[in-house]
Amino acid sequence: MARRPIDITIPDLTGRRVVLTGGSDGMGLVIAARLAAAGADLILPVRNPRKGEAAIATIRERAPKATVSLRSLDLSSLESVAALGEALTSEGGPIHTFIGNAGVMRPPERQITEDGFELQFGTNHLGHAALIGHLMPLLREGRARVTLQVSIAANQGAVNWDDPNWERSYDSMGAYSQSKIAFGLFGLELDRRSKQAGWGITANLSHPGVAPTSLLDVRPEIGRARAARSRGLITFLSRVGFAGTVASAGLPALMAATAPGDAGGRFFGPNGFRGIGGRPAEQKLYSRLRGHEDARRMWDLTQELTHVRIPTA
Repeated sequence: MARRPIDITIPDLTGRRVVLTGGSDGMGLVIAARLAAAGADLILPVRNPRKGEAAIATIRERAPKATVSLRSLDLSSLESVAALGEALTSEGGPIHTFIGNAGVMRPPERQITEDGFELQFGTNHLGHAALIGHLMPLLREGRARVTLQVSIAANQGAVNWDDPNWERSYDSMGAYSQSKIAFGLFGLELDRRSKQAGWGITANLSHPGVAPTSLLDVRPEIGRARAARSRGLITFLSRVGFAGTVASAGLPALMAATAPGDAGGRFFGPNGFRGIGGRPAEQKLYSRLRGHEDARRMWDLTQELTHVRIPTA
């Protein structure tokens, strides 16, 4: 029996400027194509320009009238992050939607970013957080909806507060979980501070569940010469309908970014068993994301490490 596709309705986004990281392949490309088809003025910051151009071609096949453009971004480099912030600021124009979807997962051994951070913490969290800091004037001008893509892995592990760069003892999965917990805490604190200060920004979290996305593929840039061992099992679970598909995995982020009546501080993911698959829906926050003190601590630590201060007025 054919599997029934899962989908949601995306509202008209004509006139809305959207910045989406990680939109050049896999689940991110699905998100990008849906946003462009809905009329968004889509900006895709990419590390690999060839993949970016191929993504634009794919998007325009699905949405011939799409307004989409590339920018250069390497989230593992704070210099690159600052350059993108400066470029978008100089272009002017409010940002109405920001979706932080890019990420790396489980390098075979510990690697560091250009700035000396553990790769997953530096890319998945610190690079995105620094970019948000640089773009704050444009986000405030657009009364932006910010969506930060976390992971089912944020429901396990913890922040290694005493050694956030995992210099003493490295655990690749532990570091991945930390990066996603940190990203979620930062997003929730962004939403709280916006409400308190009247910035006009709302921030939500999403997670894609489990699906055979490109995160599991060969990734020479992080030292993975073959697909992750779990790739085959996840592909099988996706085929039988227990896990998600690449298309369905992007829906929680789209719902978080576009659903009417946004109030911020919400968490979206698949509604199936343990959030592995199913239809996108609002979820109860994971226990590791509920601590207000941890969120404040991560907010402060992030600014200390990146040297990007988020203005309070």
